[in-house]
Amino acid sequence: MTTAALIPLILSNAVTLRRDKSILFSRTTIIVLLYSFKVACKNIYITCLDSGIGLHGGLFELSSLSISFDIFIIIISTIIVQLTAFFPRRVWTIDYASLNKIFFYKLNFYKTKIINKMGEQFKIIEYPLILLFIINGAVFLISTSDLVSIFLSIELQSYGLYILSTLYRNSELATSGGLMYFLLGGLSSCFILLGSGLLYSNSGTTSMDGLYIINNMPNIVLDWVWPDIANSSLLIISVGFLFKISASPFHFWSPDVYDAIPTIVTTFVAIIAKISILVFFLELIHYTNNHSLTWTISLTVSSFLSLIIGATLGLTQFRIKRLFAYSTISHLGFILLALTIHSIESIQAFVVYLMQYSISNLNAFILLNSLGYSLYYFYNRNKRFIELPDKNNSPIQLINQIKGYFYLNPGLTLALSITLFSFIGVPPLIGFFAKQMILSSALQSGFIFLALIAILTSVISAVYYLGVIKQLFFDSPEYQISKNNLDITMTGTIIYKTNIFKFITFKHNNVILSSYLTITISCLTLLISFFIFAPQELLSIANILALILFNP
Repeated sequence: MTTAALIPLILSNAVTLRRDKSILFSRTTIIVLLYSFKVACKNIYITCLDSGIGLHGGLFELSSLSISFDIFIIIISTIIVQLTAFFPRRVWTIDYASLNKIFFYKLNFYKTKIINKMGEQFKIIEYPLILLFIINGAVFLISTSDLVSIFLSIELQSYGLYILSTLYRNSELATSGGLMYFLLGGLSSCFILLGSGLLYSNSGTTSMDGLYIINNMPNIVLDWVWPDIANSSLLIISVGFLFKISASPFHFWSPDVYDAIPTIVTTFVAIIAKISILVFFLELIHYTNNHSLTWTISLTVSSFLSLIIGATLGLTQFRIKRLFAYSTISHLGFILLALTIHSIESIQAFVVYLMQYSISNLNAFILLNSLGYSLYYFYNRNKRFIELPDKNNSPIQLINQIKGYFYLNPGLTLALSITLFSFIGVPPLIGFFAKQMILSSALQSGFIFLALIAILTSVISAVYYLGVIKQLFFDSPEYQISKNNLDITMTGTIIYKTNIFKFITFKHNNVILSSYLTITISCLTLLISFFIFAPQELLSIANILALILFNP
């Protein structure tokens, strides 16, 4: 994928002005990801012929599970790259809204602030290429089958995330947040390297297949010390990975980092890294699940703490991205609970929950970006939020900023409310069915206490979600359009082919959100809302992947 992207990116660098390079690079990246999607779909048919295919001397392995999540990561990444591939606002006039005129007529105007042409995200040329390296690391981690490739994959992904977090050079908050992420991420990598070194020094092999064979040998063949060494080593490795996905009790860095880095970057950091690590955890737990290895108890403890901390600490938050961070911690508790149970039903629930939460989280962050873009011609009549730091990169930082937003844009408010209700688990939204599947598998497997804790914390977390919804719908807005924006008349020229066809004028209400934002939000919201009418596809995928994993 990176090789395929290299030549187009170099050509893009040669044929365009500096101002437009970032947008062209992002669009090239979307084409590369779509091509990778096509290749990955073809590889599914290859892996279905066997339980898996080893690559590069056993460093990596392709299987139906890894290819399926590769496709999912590519789809999510393509949607995220759209945020930097197109301008967030556009000028719309009813006289030039027909399909014929959209394709053959072009509107030129020179007030670049109208469509946010000078946004910081359009000045960073390296952004798309760094995303490609992170996606490569995520894909490698899902397919890894060796201790060496595990460390290389997680570091390739992590280094890209560190750079991405500090990419906005003019943002002091992003720099401090990225530095915190880098230091604590480096610490977690030390745990992974230490655990891997202990496994190698006591087994003599770095191959995961070799370790799986040793774990399943009879006790009379193994040295009696091996189970203790394996448990300790895998526990240390799990601490490193739990740190990277911000599961409790290693969660303390994520609210600060989420809040500090720009919202567009948070969208990527909050989703992609967690998908790859959790799928790797699934494979690691499956192949080390025997009576002599009890390291998975650490995941049970982490699930319990994540459920409680994510629900209770979220109640005190007034910054919206910190609220989303604690929401993520709470949902990680459900996902780790499914991994701990480790039955066919729980793995089905794990796949469904991970996919639906990634989609819902993606929709929430895209909506958060869109809310900020839609407020550009409003001002706060109480003169609040003027001194917010880094407001150009993260326009919406406080929950109070979206107070009464329903009266400004009912469509976006409804979409955000549906997403938050899905986080809560309100039927018939997709989040309800995912939680119901995990709780059902927990009760069937005897995890009654954890199931009760999960239900209780879901009710508690509903309080802060409903608090956001209450402010959206029932509070009065503090925004109003300034008199200058009401009176101003903007001008532009309609270009037909290469000639000026007509001069036009337009008002502030002709500037709307771009189609890529509205279409993406509509599709994701409809998927969350109407899952009940077509659930078979996702449930079938989850069922097939679970059966393949347990019956290769």
